[in-house]
Amino acid sequence: MSDVKKEFVQLLANYGHVGFTFVASIIIGLGGGIYLDQKVFDGRTSPWFTFIGLAFGIAAGYKTLLEILWRNKEKQEKPKQEDKRIE
Repeated sequence: MSDVKKEFVQLLANYGHVGFTFVASIIIGLGGGIYLDQKVFDGRTSPWFTFIGLAFGIAAGYKTLLEILWRNKEKQEKPKQEDKRIE
């Protein structure tokens, strides 16, 4: 496989991971809130735990997004620092 194809597949995997993780966090938070409203509190607190779960899901999604971006940024900076040492 050529270098261009390998790089394309790697970028596609990174962006797919970011999107999947972001959406999964939101769905899990929303599902947890709905579960609390409907099963634990028998609908008495509806829709409050749904909103709280959605907010936690969105916050977790952004936290994960930022962690992935910081990790990728560090990986990109390491080769640049190594190149400066070689020169």
